[in-house]
Amino acid sequence: MKKYEEVRSNLIEMLEELDDRLTKITNDVKHSKEPLDKDFEEQAVQAENDEVLDGLGNAARTERELVKQAIARIDSGEYGICQVCGEPIREERLKAIPYSCMCIKCASQAGC
Repeated sequence: MKKYEEVRSNLIEMLEELDDRLTKITNDVKHSKEPLDKDFEEQAVQAENDEVLDGLGNAARTERELVKQAIARIDSGEYGICQVCGEPIREERLKAIPYSCMCIKCASQAGC
């Protein structure tokens, strides 16, 4: 849909940035798979870092999937329409959260 070409382009850029972020996180996780330091305190720090990396990776994968779904909605002509109530999603919301699939009312009710 021509109306959302710029949004689609921005979403593709977001997808590329998320892919880069995931690559970096994956590389950091692989690096952290080396043997643990002999120092107990250092082991605790390494374990904490691994947890942070896992959280960042999971968040990036979730956001990546949401962006891919938004691109698919643009391609199918369903972008900008709430998947719950079928009403248009306000432009301000789409600017703030371009991969949003619900209007603010439905998102609030869903606890999103």
